[in-house]
This record gives sequence, structure tokens and C-alpha cells, in this order.
Amino acid sequence: SQIYVAPGNGGTAQLLNKASNVPIGVENFPALVDFAKRHHVNFVVPGPEVPLVAGVTDYFKNAIPNIRVFGPSKAAAKLEGSKTYAKDFMAKYNIPTARYENFSNYERAKNHIEQVQYPVVLKATGLAAGKGVILPKSKDEAQLALKSIMLDKQFGSAGAEVVIEETIRSLPAAQDHKQVFDGDKGPNTGGMGAYAPASIATPEMVEEIHRTTLQPTIDAIRKHERHPFVGLLFTGFMVTQDGPKVLEYNVRFGDPETQTLLPLMSVESDLAELMVACTEGWLDSLKIDINPESSVTIVATAGGYPGSYNKGDTISINEDRKRNENDHIFHAGTCLDGGSLKTVGGRVIAATSTAASLEDALAQAYDIMASIDWPNKYHRTDIAHRALKPTAQAQSTSKKSNMTYAEAGVSISLGNKLVDRIKPLAKSTARPGASAELGGFGGAFDLLKAGYKEPPLMVTGSDGIGTKLKVAQAIGKHDTIGIDLVAMNVNDIISEGAEPLWFTDVFSCGELNIDIATSVVEGVCKGCKEAGCALVGGETAEMAGLFQPTEYDVTGTAIGAIAYGRQILPNKKAMKDGDVLLGLASNGCHSNGFSLIRKIVEKAGLKYTDRAPWHTKSTVGESLLTPTRIYVNSLLKVVDKDLVKGIAHITGGGLLENIPRMLPDILSAELNAAKWECPGVLKWLKKAGNVNDTEFARVFNAGLGMILVVDQSLENETVQRLTESGERIFSIGHLRRRDDVGCIVRNMEEWNA
Repeated sequence: SQIYVAPGNGGTAQLLNKASNVPIGVENFPALVDFAKRHHVNFVVPGPEVPLVAGVTDYFKNAIPNIRVFGPSKAAAKLEGSKTYAKDFMAKYNIPTARYENFSNYERAKNHIEQVQYPVVLKATGLAAGKGVILPKSKDEAQLALKSIMLDKQFGSAGAEVVIEETIRSLPAAQDHKQVFDGDKGPNTGGMGAYAPASIATPEMVEEIHRTTLQPTIDAIRKHERHPFVGLLFTGFMVTQDGPKVLEYNVRFGDPETQTLLPLMSVESDLAELMVACTEGWLDSLKIDINPESSVTIVATAGGYPGSYNKGDTISINEDRKRNENDHIFHAGTCLDGGSLKTVGGRVIAATSTAASLEDALAQAYDIMASIDWPNKYHRTDIAHRALKPTAQAQSTSKKSNMTYAEAGVSISLGNKLVDRIKPLAKSTARPGASAELGGFGGAFDLLKAGYKEPPLMVTGSDGIGTKLKVAQAIGKHDTIGIDLVAMNVNDIISEGAEPLWFTDVFSCGELNIDIATSVVEGVCKGCKEAGCALVGGETAEMAGLFQPTEYDVTGTAIGAIAYGRQILPNKKAMKDGDVLLGLASNGCHSNGFSLIRKIVEKAGLKYTDRAPWHTKSTVGESLLTPTRIYVNSLLKVVDKDLVKGIAHITGGGLLENIPRMLPDILSAELNAAKWECPGVLKWLKKAGNVNDTEFARVFNAGLGMILVVDQSLENETVQRLTESGERIFSIGHLRRRDDVGCIVRNMEEWNA
């Protein structure tokens, strides 16, 4: 096989045994097709955006019906070819993007800039070689930029129409450096360098981007716009307090991000195979493995770029410098002229290196760049500066300025807005003894007004919900998390025989998003009302640097009471050989085992947005987020009648670890797994993760959220009262004299059915 590159450059010209340059321009479609026919070319990869937007894919397929082209159709390529079309497309299909307006009239655009109260980005709607996006720092700069685009025609016909949108902080997975000078100053370029990965792009953030943007984009362009899309969608993102938003679409390999990202692909991932799979429709059978390393690319340009610059300078590369397999030199504006390598473009050459750390990759890339030279060569010296620690100069400058809490990543005003939002929510949980008024330094509870005439025994429980939060953050669903939080705490204290009275919570985050926080607190209040306790207070902790901006954690504390003279549970002295074990059905996974659950889902190749194999009416993420069942009201009806000797809340540790916690040392629990129903989600997890029976019983609830010890003579009455309360009850075993372990489960093979 042979690779042909049209028109090629000085780098591809030196790949004599692998590639051949073809002196045909990328917009000369007839000549390209004629060459392909004569040389029996069967696979085409358009590189630049110009031929894609002009319809090169359609042209080749119409001329050579069986040829495979890794690139979208002309209609689909409008996602990059027209910023106006792209922004309207995003608005039409609810794809997250910044506020925007499209203008073809200069005066209207000028007036809009004067009226808006937020910083703006200006985009020439057509193709501008990666330079048509301007980020002015003031309204004066914005007006000058608008004039240069629309009146002075800085970008030619690309500036006939302009998009004006809100600016927001950048969060790409591979961070590009668009502006020509150090410190992100000067005019925009096609890219002066890049590094990857950007640590802030967590797997959960990527999952959110896939759910809210990438999959909806592909679905919309294919199913609704009816434009075939085969190729690569390279999307630039910004992040806001409302999550990632699209900055722009590219429908081809981005530069210089591609030079940075491709070297991170493992040897098991074949780029050619992936591209062929796209054109033949079997991409779902492949996966892309990424090496756990860092990659940095430094771009060198001709002096004067992106303005006027000299061409024809001779490039020298020091071949004595020892290079390893992690070092790469990528050619752009180069050519071979009489055996000498010459400059022919603005961005001339790029040096890329990968290493275990970002610092090492950066040092190696600059070392490679130092071995390349030509007259007036220029490159930035601060690539990856966003990811590195502040320089001494920056630290010195910061000492001279008046610093604020907001600059440190904590917004007092947002915290106050959140309190105002959740006050009425908390108020809705008021009960006798607590008004649930937020805003003070502490929450008060009056036991007398709650009906406790004599001093009760107070019981407290504190808990969180662990890495179930990762699933919620990945799919952007936060309204049930608060229910889980309340459930984990009140279920613990009802297991002691206590009535939950009040609740407090802590919401910790990297960057406060009041919509997300409000959604979580709404769930907390819903759980409190179900459990009959009041939300009397809480804490919102914005901890920049400890959490990623999009991450948060929640913990809670429930306080309950046992009336004076009543028995605290478990009543171990009353337990005896032959007592019956009753199981209350769970809602599924509840809030435990999610570190393992997430690994199993990942191993199975599922996304949280995929349909759940165990429940086809919901997605994987939605099903896993089914909230923990709150058993308080049901159990109070049997606890108050002294029908129960002990209650075990089946949380972390599963059946095998939690049941023995309520038993005396002389007794053990013997369960029969054939006596109750294990939910489909748990059976699927067991099978997909190849989890053995004992491990499964030690990690998961196996379908039982609560297990009760009752006297055999009271079994029927207990079952009746719990059934009337809406619980599904199973008689699952009995207590017996302990020989060794505190819990034995028979017939565990039932879980494999």
C-alpha cells in the first residue's frame, strides 16, 4: 500500500518509503479525483476544513462510488463552516452554549455590544484559518474588533456575518494556546502549542460532555438534519457554573491538539483501523486505549506571523541531538527545495514529546525545539503555563494587589443566594418541635413540643453516600442525591429504635453552582418530610483546590429520640435460637458498593447514558440513581408496638457484615437466598463483574434494605403491619446457636439465575 499526500510538505517529502507528495491543491477536486482513479486510491482522509466545507467528501463519493472517505458531508461540515449555523443548531437542539446573537449589519452589532452587560467573544462566521475568534478585554476593544471584522474585512468574506456571544472560562481536555505571544497576548493564530491531558477534565466531566453535547450533536445532525456524519468531530468547550458549553465545532483533526493527543494513543489502538471502522460502520467494535502520560506540543512560526512573514528561509535540524520514541517533529509550512528544507508558511513546524509528567514532557518538547532553527524563528516560551504553578513574578504581582475571597475561589454572594433559595424548602420540613428556619448559627429543637414529656434517650447518626455521587455528577442528575443522604442517616437511627427528629447537612464543592446545590437540598427536604424530621441547619463549603470545580460531596447527621423507659435496639438479651428473620425489600443498589459498581459498568463498556441491560426503560445512570428507600414510617409502627428485637440496616458490608452487628455473640443468622427476590440490577452487576457469591453478599444488599429479628409468635402481626405500610416482606431465615461466623447465607446460587 502507498500513502499519497496532496499537496504535502517538507516532512512528508522525506518519507520516501511510506508516502509521496502529490502537487495538487486541496480545492482542485477534479484533479484529486482523477489522480485517485489512476492510482487506485481506495481511502481518502481530507485534512483541512476548506475542502470539507466545500464538499470534497460528496465529490469523491459521487465520482468514485465505492471509495471510503473519512470526513463528513458538505451539509454536516457546516457545523464548522458557519459559526451562525452552528450556534443556531445548538440552540435548536438544546446543546449547551453561551448566549449569542448573529449580526450581518454592522450598526446593529455595534449597538448590541454597547447594551450587553457581560464580556463578549466575537466570531467571524466563516472560515478564518483558526483566527476568526477574538476575545476583547473591554467594550472599546470589542468595538475595534467588530470594525476590523465587518468593515475592514480582516478575515475577508468570513466576516460578512459575525456572532457575538458571552465569554466563559475555558476547559478543553487538550489545552490550546491561540494567541501569538506569551501570557496569552497578541492576535489569534491557528495555535501556538497545546498540552494534554488537562487535569480538570475528569472522567465524570467527559461523561457529562458526551451526554449533553457530543451524542446529541451526532444524533441531531444525522437523525433530524439528515446529514451523514462520518469522520471526526473536534469540539471546543468552555466551562461555566452551569457546566460545559460548546465554544465551536471543528469537523476535522484540530491543530495543534492532534499532534498532542495522537502520541498518547497506545500501540494497541490503530488510527488507520479506527478511521476505516468509521467509514464501514463497525466503530462500536473498537476502543481507544490511552497511555497514562502527558503530552506537549510547541509550534514554531515564521517571524511576523500571523501578519506578513518571510518565506524560503532554510531550516536546520540538529540530527546529533539524541531523540527517543516519545519525541516527534511535525511539519506544516515546510517544503523540500533542491534537497534543502525551507519555510513556506506561517506556522512552520511543531515539536511534540510525551512523558510520565507534564513537566518532563514540556522540557523534552522545548529541547527538541532548540535543535530546530531558521532565521527569525519564533515560538512561545510559556506553553502549558495554565497547568503549572504560578511563577515568582505572578506571585509577586499578586502580593501587590488587593486580593479577595472570590479570587481565591469562594463566592460569598453565591452562598447567600443559595441560602435565600433553600429557606422555603427547609421551612417545608417543619414539624412539632422545630420551625426549620434557616439563617442562624444553629438549629433549635423543642422536645416538649415534639411530645417528649420526660427526657428521652437521644440517638445520632452521621453518613454520606460515597461514590454514588460520581454517577449523579456524570449524568447531571442531582435531585435524588438528597433523598439518599437522608435515608442513609435515618435508616441507621431507626435501627436503634429512635424516631428521627431533626437533620443537618453539609454540601462541599469546588465551585458553588446554586442550581445543583438547590437540587440536592430539594432532595434532602423531600427525604426529611418522608422520614418526619426537620431540616434545621447545614453548611455550604466552597473549597477551591480541594475539589474540582464541577465536583461536590454531601454528608448529613440525623438526630432522633427513644421515649423515656423504652428499649433501645437491638435487644440482644431477648434474642434466642429460633427467632425469625424478616427482610424488607430494597429499591436496588441503594447507596453502597458504587466504587465496584462503577468499575463493573466501565469494564462492560457501558456509558451511563446507555440503556440499562437490566431495565430497558431507563438508562444505566438513571437506574443506578434510584434513591435509597426510607423505612422510618413503616418501622416505627412495629417498633412502637415492641414487635421487634433487632434491626439491621444493610449498607456498606452487605448482608455478611451488617447482620452480625445486631446479634449477641452466641447467636448467628442463617438466611436462605431462595426466600427473597434479588433485583435485576444486582444480578446483572454480579454476572458482568464476575463477582463471587461471598463477595457479593459482603458488598451489596442483595435485595434487602432492612432485616428484622422478631419472635416467632409475633411474625404474622409484624408482617401484617409492615405490609399495610407498603413494604414487601420476606421471611428469610432464623437465628441459631453460633458455631463460627455471625451470618450464613444458603442457596446463594439463586443470585446467578
